[in-house]
Amino acid sequence: MILTWLILIPLIGGFLCWVGERYSRVLPRWIAFFSMLLLLILTVVIWLQGDYHFITKLAGLPQWTVEYRLPWFPDLGASFHLGLDGLSLLLIALTGFLGTLAVACSWSEVQEHVGFFHLNLLWIIAGVVGVFLALDMLLFFFFWEMMLVPMFFLIALWGHNVPGGRGRIYAATKFFIYTQASGLLMLLSIITMALIYAQINHHLSFDYHDLLGLSSRMSPHLEWILMLGFVIAFSVKLPVVPLHAWLPDAHSQAPTAGSVDLAGILLKTAAYGFLRFALPLFPNASHQFAPIAMWLGVLGIFYGAILAYRQSDIKRLIAYTSVSHMGFVLIGIYSFNALATQGVVMQMLAHGISAAALFILSGQIYERMHTRNLDLMGGLWTRIRSLPPMALFFAAASVGLPGLGNFVGEFLILMGTYTVNHLITVVASGGMIVAAIYTLMMMQRAFFGPVQSETVLPAMNGREFMMMMSLVVVMVWLGVYPQPILNTSAAALDTLHHLMMTVLPSTTVLR
Repeated sequence: MILTWLILIPLIGGFLCWVGERYSRVLPRWIAFFSMLLLLILTVVIWLQGDYHFITKLAGLPQWTVEYRLPWFPDLGASFHLGLDGLSLLLIALTGFLGTLAVACSWSEVQEHVGFFHLNLLWIIAGVVGVFLALDMLLFFFFWEMMLVPMFFLIALWGHNVPGGRGRIYAATKFFIYTQASGLLMLLSIITMALIYAQINHHLSFDYHDLLGLSSRMSPHLEWILMLGFVIAFSVKLPVVPLHAWLPDAHSQAPTAGSVDLAGILLKTAAYGFLRFALPLFPNASHQFAPIAMWLGVLGIFYGAILAYRQSDIKRLIAYTSVSHMGFVLIGIYSFNALATQGVVMQMLAHGISAAALFILSGQIYERMHTRNLDLMGGLWTRIRSLPPMALFFAAASVGLPGLGNFVGEFLILMGTYTVNHLITVVASGGMIVAAIYTLMMMQRAFFGPVQSETVLPAMNGREFMMMMSLVVVMVWLGVYPQPILNTSAAALDTLHHLMMTVLPSTTVLR
């Protein structure tokens, strides 16, 4: 039942925010903040009380530290089936932490329809947590789509119409169409798998455990088609070049809290989907697809880096860095290497922290200067106290400075991938050099360039400083002492790696 509360807390909190706006504009903010704080505390309690180190494999199936099942649509073979292991726990902890900061960073930014804003923000979080817990494929799809509509409203209603851009409605619609269309392809794959299971076992089932190993009953052609339904949906959300076009527009128009959710949390649902569903459900097709996926990852690393270098809007620049960093994640996932998979988890967590921090900082600059144009900044190092050093710290983290979390993730990915494909590893490593170039360019133009004005801008207030310091502490912890993270995820990743490496021989072939 405790897993249900992880979903109910943001759902109920969001509803209370909406109702609370009738009494006060401040009340929804506090309700949202304490709801997210409660989610984070509950996740930490589950982490401390659970044993994630010695989960054993049983007949090749994953084992769950906490599991909950309730009948949902018995005639359809669908159940409200939730499960928690080390991988999902870490990502829910990240969600709770960044969700709390998303509420905090919108404290003064959002002044209109405050209750409805926080309802959408918290319901996005509820959908994300549901994605990380769902073990019924129909339930997983429900939560996958549940994230979509609130994020659409967040961008469309509270976004910024950036000069020279096409507007927040355009960005929100583009995000909606990309994710909705790709999600429908995944739904078709899920339904087809359930029908194949029914043809073999004479009853429908959408349960994850039942569908594992089903690919052995399919022809290679059918397995490829069904796998692509999942891969396209996850590639859009990750995003993978060339399915990334929605991301820069969404980030540039979204409010700061929306960008924190997008970069820090929503992109991670796609990486989780690859690890939990796409590769274990279709191991044969995934092994065949791996070289293509890894080269797409390399393409994303350089394409994102080059376009980041060419941006003048600081939020679009950070958005393209996410495309670049997620290229490393894609390479690590499809390397089918245990060490690289550990690196993927570290990179997901570290990128979530560093990207969220950079978007929060860009929001703080916007609140003071009312622009995100790098050409209109310059000399900010002497004009704003505390903020420039924070920006330098997280820019260095994003590049992969040793001692910080991103370095651990990228190092493990490249080290693990090198044993699989030397060429891809060497080429991908060059992306870190390009990343240093665009990061230094951003710092030079914004903070060390020619001073555009002598006006001293307000320093960070206490709320802003505490937000950034919490991110600094977590980033240093991930870089200096990542062992608790690696220990927590090891057993879950070991099981998933076993499922990924189980290339199944075809038996009864369904075409």
